[in-house]
Amino acid sequence: MVMASPIREVFETFRTMFNGFSVTFRTMFRKTVTESYPEQPVNFQPRYRGIHVLHRDENGLEKCVGCFLCAAACPANCIYIEAAENTDANRISAGERYASVYNIDYSRCIFCGYCVEACPTDAITHGHGFELAPYDINSLVYRKEQMLEKDIALPKAAAAR
Repeated sequence: MVMASPIREVFETFRTMFNGFSVTFRTMFRKTVTESYPEQPVNFQPRYRGIHVLHRDENGLEKCVGCFLCAAACPANCIYIEAAENTDANRISAGERYASVYNIDYSRCIFCGYCVEACPTDAITHGHGFELAPYDINSLVYRKEQMLEKDIALPKAAAAR
């Protein structure tokens, strides 16, 4: 067993402190960046993981087929799904089933992205929504209607419902 030299330990300590302070001093004299939210829109990085978005296909039908893979992949167990069968008279999605109930509890969600990776139909993605600061914790449970894409034009059969 070799004894550590006290001089070497002092040198290592000062070198570590110098490295840490160099980062501080290097950033201390840079110009600060101020976001003027809410007057100006927020600039997001392309890979930002915000509030989830449920997508529709080109025909306006929901992409979610109620397969429960996103709920199974979620480590926080914050996704709740109830599936129902599609009929020819009432077609909600292109598959045999659709998610009649699709809830995400954002008080439990850790925005890991496992649900997005697990979805075989690319029905769910992360959007750029970030405003999750309500006074009531029950309003952190987002329903399917809140997460569905709104800018897709619905076909006449789906809009008549």
